[in-house]
Formats: sequence, structure tokens, C-alpha cells
Amino acid sequence: MITGKNVVLRAIEKADLPQLMEWRNNPEMRKYFRGVDEINTDNQNKWFDVINDKDSIHKMFAIVKKDTNELMGACGLCHINWINRSADFSIYIGYDNIYVDNVYAVEAANLMRDYGFEVLNLHRLWTEIYSLDKSKKKLYDLLEFKLEGEFRDTYWHGNMWHSSLFYALLSSDERS
Repeated sequence: MITGKNVVLRAIEKADLPQLMEWRNNPEMRKYFRGVDEINTDNQNKWFDVINDKDSIHKMFAIVKKDTNELMGACGLCHINWINRSADFSIYIGYDNIYVDNVYAVEAANLMRDYGFEVLNLHRLWTEIYSLDKSKKKLYDLLEFKLEGEFRDTYWHGNMWHSSLFYALLSSDERS
């Protein structure tokens, strides 16, 4: 467990899967995810098996509200490349349809960043978001991730094209 002031990051349990699947399938959140298809219980169970395999290249956590122990969302480091010490950074708050906020998401993201750099000894955390995702853009700016590039017109949503924005943070980057 990784404990903060407002949230705790803990292993995802099988009992969390129905709620995580409901949030994952919420069209208002799903439009921001790279996997845009609705998932079913079989898909969710396969994902759970993959992240819990002893040789998994994914470190996923449930975000739990510290004072009530309520499941709030999920975060993790995916596609970990141990040779190049990099990982894809992932986070969302499904609780109360928050998605991203300045309290729970920021604290969970900071805990995940510190875990990646200080515990796993990673050098680079990166993420891809779509240009329509203003909330995550604010989050990554706040976390001092650097915008490294843009792939234009990669995602079709709402009858228009959106670009992929790539952000990264290095363990050697100075943070305030």
C-alpha cells in the first residue's frame, strides 16, 4: 500500500472489477481512454489476470479514499520497459464522475510518480492523451510533465479529429 493524506493506493482486488468496469464503460470517461470500446466481464477479467501475472509489465493500483476506504479510481504504470526504465502513466477517478480533480487525482498521481521514480527506479514516465482531454492536460501541466510532441488527427470523436499529445517526466527533471 502507498498512503497519502487523502488517498491510498492498493492492489486492485477482484471485488473492484465490477465498479472499475462500470467507470471504464462510462461514455463521458471512455472518450478520453485510448481503448474506446466498451468492455465486458470477460475483458475485465482478462485484464485483471494480465496485471496480476508475476511477470507483468504493468503495475496497477486502486485509488481508495483514505477516510472511507471507498474505491475512487485506478492508476498505474503500464508497459514498463525495464531496460530503458520507462513506463506509460495512467490515472482516472471514476468516483462521482470526477475523472480528474485537484485533490484526489493530483495526490494519487504524485504518489504514483514517486513510486515509479523512487521504488521502481524508473527514469521516464510518459503518457498519451487526446487534445480534447482538457482535464488531463491541466493535471500533467500541474505535475510538471513536459509536452514532448503531438501526432495530428489521430482520434475521431464527436464528428471531428483530435490530436494525440505526448507528455513525459524524467527522474532528472527539476520539480518545484
